Amino acid sequence: MQPTIVSKLPHVGTTIFTVMSQLAAEHGAINLGQGFPDFPMSAALTGLVSKAMQEGHNQYVHMNGLPALREALAKKASRLYQAAIDPNTDITVTPGGTYAIYTALTTVLQPGDEVIVFEPAYDCYIPTIELNGAKAVTISLKYPDYSIPWDTVKASITPRTRMIMINTPHNPTGAVLSAEDMKALSAITAGTNILILSDEVYEHLIFDGIAHQSILRYPDLYARSFVCFSFGKTYHCTGWKLGYCIAPNHLMQDFRKIHQFNCFTCDTPKQVALAAYLQNEADYLNLGTFMQAKRDYFRTLMEKTPFRCVPSHGSYFECYSYEGFSKETDKELAIRLTKEYGIATIPVSSFYRDGEDNKVLRFCFAKKEETLEKAVSKLTSLK
Repeated sequence: MQPTIVSKLPHVGTTIFTVMSQLAAEHGAINLGQGFPDFPMSAALTGLVSKAMQEGHNQYVHMNGLPALREALAKKASRLYQAAIDPNTDITVTPGGTYAIYTALTTVLQPGDEVIVFEPAYDCYIPTIELNGAKAVTISLKYPDYSIPWDTVKASITPRTRMIMINTPHNPTGAVLSAEDMKALSAITAGTNILILSDEVYEHLIFDGIAHQSILRYPDLYARSFVCFSFGKTYHCTGWKLGYCIAPNHLMQDFRKIHQFNCFTCDTPKQVALAAYLQNEADYLNLGTFMQAKRDYFRTLMEKTPFRCVPSHGSYFECYSYEGFSKETDKELAIRLTKEYGIATIPVSSFYRDGEDNKVLRFCFAKKEETLEKAVSKLTSLK
């Protein structure tokens, strides 16, 4: 007799990213689905990692992260967002942004708690909420600009509401929250015990002259927030799986209790390298301009296809509507494009719990120009 278990996620299968990437590999398709660059990261940064290893930085680093790295991040938050962040008490380095999100949710959620989640939502949010015995209260962003319906948010607050999750710039849509959005969030949470989790892994991938409205800019919101970031998205090294969480001391203390019994600590030589490389401010400050050029080039190419752009103002991604030429579900079209045209995308319905289908696919444009040209050339004959 084989031992059995009761699944904690009985309705969850393999993520859409894995499914589409595997399908792309099977059919030799160009992968514009999963969000990773196909161009090299900074040779100077990889050189600093090698140097750190050769100099002997290969043993455990402090559980909370290399002190020099946390100090560099606190200075960065002060320069960019005028935030007073204590590097000793408010920052923890994590093995990726998803881990930071998981740990923050696990830190605070109790069975029966409710968490407001905006859909389409990054795929780790709802499973993590449910793993902790809490309930995800989903609210659809308003299509096609994917803005937050704040009246609906206010009406959804109950005595059980423990947290509101936001994501800006937004994955999968590239929507960006404004200062007015932050005022609305502040008004809704003022005087309550509601916490905020702000997923800001694309903080530097923001376009069109828009300023990133980090929670760190707003002391009243920061006092109730966990703010999650990613080095992988900023430095084109998604495979490093390094990120960090910033939260006020009264929240971070318990975050670290969970962290110490999970991963305990993160890769030492990469932290040593990043602490030095963060002094190069231009590298992350110019990232938005660099990636916007790719977005704009991709838009120009896509004008030759039957797709209609749903504009992105941040992230690696832009969504495109196909309702003008096909009645297929987005999953059906995504599979057909992969098999018949050699282009892998992500169906946006996968980011909704109920599979809401607005006839939209998500494309990753964080690729070399020749990759984008080759991919879009396959779509010009699409019917």
